[in-house]
Parts: sequence; structure tokens; C-alpha cells
Amino acid sequence: MARPREFDADVVVDKAMHAFWTMGYKATSVDEICAVTGISRSSLYAAYGGKRALLHRALARYEAQAVLRISAAMAKPLPIREAIAVFVGELINSIVAGPGRAGCFIGNCAAELAGQDRATAARVRQSLANIEAAFGNALARSQARGEIAVTADIESMARFLVAGIQGLRLVGKANPDRAALTDIAAVMLRCLDR
Repeated sequence: MARPREFDADVVVDKAMHAFWTMGYKATSVDEICAVTGISRSSLYAAYGGKRALLHRALARYEAQAVLRISAAMAKPLPIREAIAVFVGELINSIVAGPGRAGCFIGNCAAELAGQDRATAARVRQSLANIEAAFGNALARSQARGEIAVTADIESMARFLVAGIQGLRLVGKANPDRAALTDIAAVMLRCLDR
């Protein structure tokens, strides 16, 4: 009979995600994961399948949280352009204040691993696609309300917004200058102009 788990699986994934996010996947050893999460090596492998599988769980969890944040921001009773401007403005505030300078966990994993690890590249693509879908759903609703031209390519716009936000977060890691980030955001928002 298997022993019951003595840890909260989501808490472990969150702690591992922050370790990977802060130090990078390659620089985070299994011993460091065990120290940060408080689980043993045997529990890590039994519960998660190992370091890479834990990274993929962390990416999925981060993605789910991002989709919820985007969906909540886009559900506000605002025109889509304004809702996205508020969302991007909050990202800029986070970058300028400091916490947002870590970049996007998905983007960081893509930069570090996607060119070398097919499984992680696939997980990153899935995360980006799900985030793109969250924006796409909001854009489609706004198009139905007449806020966006009926001829607008919603899929391309959603993809552009995801790429723009990734770029904004990347630039913010190196240059957390509000004026520069605001300029980038202003150009991004032009895709929503009629």
C-alpha cells in the first residue's frame, strides 16, 4: 500500500516554478528543487517524474494562471482597446516597480530551452497557443460588439498581442524605463484601431 503524500502538489509546483524562473532550468539542480520544495528526490520522481516533467507541470500551471488573468482582464466592462491598455499598463507598472523584471516564465523557458529540447518547445508552444486563444476569444467578442472591424483577422491580432507582450516583458528585463515600455505598448495597441 502506497503512503499518502505529505505535501501539497500545487505548492511544490509553485515553488519549483519560482526556482526555475529565478535561476533558469539548467542552473536549478534536483538538490535545489528538493531544498526549495521540501520534498525528497524519491518523492520528486514518484510524484512528478523528474526535473523536466516538473518544469512542464510548472509551465502548465503558469499558463493556466496567465489565461485566468487575461480572461478576467478582458471580461471587464470596457471596450477591448481600453481593457488591453489597462492590462498592458499593469504589466508595465510591475516591470517598473521590479517584480515584473523577471520576465515571463514561458518566454524565459523558450529562450533557454526551446531550441534544444523538443518536448519543452512543444509545451511552450501549447502555453503560447492557449494564451493566444484567451486574447482571441476576447477579440472575437469585441468584434461581435462592433469594436473591431468585421474584416479584422482576429487570430493574427491575438498572435501579435502575445508576441508584443512577450517582447515588452523581454525589453523590460533589460530596460525597465516606463517611457520606452509605454511607447512599445502604444504601438501594440494600434492593431486595435479601426
